Amino acid sequence: MPLSTTQRTGLVDQVIEQLREAIRSGEWPLGERIPTEPTLVADLGVGRNTVREAVRALAHSGLLEVRQGDGTYVRATSEVSGAIRRLAGTELREVLQVRKPLEVEGARLAADARTDDDLTRMRDLLDTRDHAWSEGNVDEYVRHDAAFHQATIDAAHNSVLTELYRGLTEVIVASVAATTQLDVPRPAHTGHRGLLEAIADRDPDRAADEVCAFFEELAERA
Repeated sequence: MPLSTTQRTGLVDQVIEQLREAIRSGEWPLGERIPTEPTLVADLGVGRNTVREAVRALAHSGLLEVRQGDGTYVRATSEVSGAIRRLAGTELREVLQVRKPLEVEGARLAADARTDDDLTRMRDLLDTRDHAWSEGNVDEYVRHDAAFHQATIDAAHNSVLTELYRGLTEVIVASVAATTQLDVPRPAHTGHRGLLEAIADRDPDRAADEVCAFFEELAERA
């Protein structure tokens, strides 16, 4: 979504919303530097103080990170994720404790509510992820593994659960990256094929058991 000139009422709020949408839509990817202040001033048609105040507000909420002498970077894709990253930091154990109940319930619901399109998406993500692992591309492996977990939640077709889990995106990716460092070699259970089969068979209990076993394994290794 291209930035547009704002109206003269509530300028800071309007700028904040436009910057937030650029982050949320992926126009400004996670970890990337956003346009410079002069560029934002020109694109938005507002003064430097307005842009600075908007950036400051989003930095306070955790979406942006201002690096003196370097620029401003996207730190999180939602305020929920930004807040969780500030609170949890890099404590893997706490992140896994939060993920487990969400993913167990998500798997149960997905086994009942999934569609054929959901299964196709999940299979494609696993295939791509496994290919990345075989090629030694750890970054792609992590990205597609995290996407598979989100796809499982999406297959539950519960909008509240989906948005709640999506708000954890950054800490989930970080936890996947951290646990991937322990995969020498990668244990069979993290392949998630059993989970996919349980969801395909519409077996909620088996799907939940697969997720529980996965997190128990991670807890032991971590």
